[in-house]
Formats: sequence, C-alpha cells, structure tokens
Amino acid sequence: MGKSKIKLSVIITTYNEELYIGRCLRSIISQSLASDLYEVIVVDDASTDKTPYALELFGESIKVLKNPANLGLPASINRGVESAHGHYIIRLDGDDYVNFNYLNFLLMFLELNENFDAVACDYFIVDDNENVLKRCSAIKQPIGCGIIFNRAQILDLGLYDDSFLRNEERDLRLRFDSKYTMGNLALPLYRYRKHEKNITNDTLIMSEYDLKLRSKHQID
Repeated sequence: MGKSKIKLSVIITTYNEELYIGRCLRSIISQSLASDLYEVIVVDDASTDKTPYALELFGESIKVLKNPANLGLPASINRGVESAHGHYIIRLDGDDYVNFNYLNFLLMFLELNENFDAVACDYFIVDDNENVLKRCSAIKQPIGCGIIFNRAQILDLGLYDDSFLRNEERDLRLRFDSKYTMGNLALPLYRYRKHEKNITNDTLIMSEYDLKLRSKHQID
C-alpha cells in the first residue's frame, strides 16, 4: 500500500479482548471505502490473553504496535496517532465493531462539508449477542469513537492527555471544541458493545476522573 495515498488511519486500541477483537477487525478491513485509501493500526496494550495470536491471524491487513508494558488507553491512542500516515484519523475500540459504510460515509461528509473540522456519527449500543439495545446520538451522548479528526489538529492540541485513564475523550473534546468545529452525521454507523468488562463500569474510578475533568477545565 502506498503511504502517500492513504487518506485515513483507523486507530484501534486493545487489551485482553480475545473474545471481541476478531469481530472488530473483520468489520473494519472489509469496508466500502477502497482499501488503499485507509490503514488499520492496532495498538496492543500489553495483552496477557490470546489477543496477540488473534491479531496475527490478520497478517498484513493490519499494522500492530505492541506496548512493552500496559500504558493505558490515552497513551496507546497517542502512539497510534503518532505512527499514522493518514490526513485523517478515526478511533475504534477493540471490543466494538462498525457498519460496512462507516469510513466511507464519514469521510464523504467531512470532505463535502469544509466548514467542519471533524464529524461524529450516531451509534447503537449492543449486547454480547449483538442485539441492539439502544440508538444514541453522538451529540447528546458523545463517545470517543466514531469521529473523524484531522490528524494535524489533534497533534496541534497536544494529543490525548495520558493522565486521564478515564474521560480521555471528554477532555479532548473540550479542548477541540474551544478551537475547532465538529459536525454530526445522524446515521448509527458505530456499534458500542455493552458488557461486564467495559472500563466505564467502575463508578468509583469514573467519579475520580469526573472530578479531575471538572478541575482541569474549571467546570462547576
């Protein structure tokens, strides 16, 4: 694949997600967007299960970066962004998956609407059996994935704050929205998988990082 032709870099972070990473990758390497226009970068945050083996099965269709130690989600995302060759970047968590037109529709929206710097799509919350539980708006209930950013703008903002082991996406969005403009594509192209190991399930830790976020951005 010629690096100069790549428009979009997909950043996937994973840690001990042997049950889900295959589904995730199958959904992203078979997109309606031409395969030579995007790359898939997987950052394995020092998984201790069979995730590394699952990644090997996808061969050269993905680029794997393995952290020497567990660095946490924001540091792993940053590593992926720094190694990306695309003009744009987009995140996908290792336990989630996406619609066939995920990349194509979001990229088309952004390229045809120059007044927006980024665009987020709506999403479905699904259970472990991929049954749809709820449709969510990316505007009313934003998440860190399902958003195409201009890579240069994320670098300009200083990347993700790696001290936020939770709320890293909210911190980035607050900084992004103060300088740039985000659009919304009201199509549920992303599938957010709800299961017992979601890191947002730990309410005590989430409360700690909610306080940290409010303190950093002086939110009452």
